[in-house]
Amino acid sequence: MRVAVLSDAHGNAYALDAVLAAIRAASPDLIVNLGDQVEGAADPARAYAMQAELGASEVRGNNEEKLWPGGRRSALSRRYGDWLGAQVPPQALARLAALPLTLRQGDLYLCHGTPTSAWESLLWVWQRDGAGGFYRSRDPRQLRALVEPLSAGVVLCGHTHRPGATRVNDTLVLNAGAVSDQVDGDPRARWTLLSRRAGHWSAEFRAEAYDMAGAVTWAQGHSDFGGGEAELLLSGEMTLRGDDT
Repeated sequence: MRVAVLSDAHGNAYALDAVLAAIRAASPDLIVNLGDQVEGAADPARAYAMQAELGASEVRGNNEEKLWPGGRRSALSRRYGDWLGAQVPPQALARLAALPLTLRQGDLYLCHGTPTSAWESLLWVWQRDGAGGFYRSRDPRQLRALVEPLSAGVVLCGHTHRPGATRVNDTLVLNAGAVSDQVDGDPRARWTLLSRRAGHWSAEFRAEAYDMAGAVTWAQGHSDFGGGEAELLLSGEMTLRGDDT
């Protein structure tokens, strides 16, 4: 059993080009998408279409919840929402907004953040400091309390844009990383290939080079958000992070 796991594409069709080419080459038995599909400025309409064609098992991310009525509260988010609404068809945005928070797919349990919230993170917790902040590991007792009741072979999550894995008893807990908008200084697109052999699950974290210059050029030519998109994509560092909606 081979499962391709992607998350946090954030409307970056150029990063998706590279990731989906690698996924096709891997010929997985299943593809799962852990959310935050279109909230970005590097051709989100094409990014949506590419993800919709996958036939993936999908859950919603916190940015899909921004598509709910009243889901956008900050002035910047509302301005972005107006632009996104002119790019992606209303029926497509409505489909994303209606995705489930969690999904069980055989031995797999899918969520974007945690089993109870798309806005919280499972493996790590954002710790604010004077320089902005950093991710610290979640208290292992808290992690066990969240994971153990699920009785899953693998719990898959995204949201933090940081790939990694640990085990809670016999459950593999895995963050797939992000297709777009990296946090660790490596701007390449990320996804994860999950494999089960002889009843044992293992993960291979993948990083794909892509046409970042093309993504930036598109964002600058089609939106008012090109400057921020360029800084984010080219640096591979999410210098601004928070839960402002």
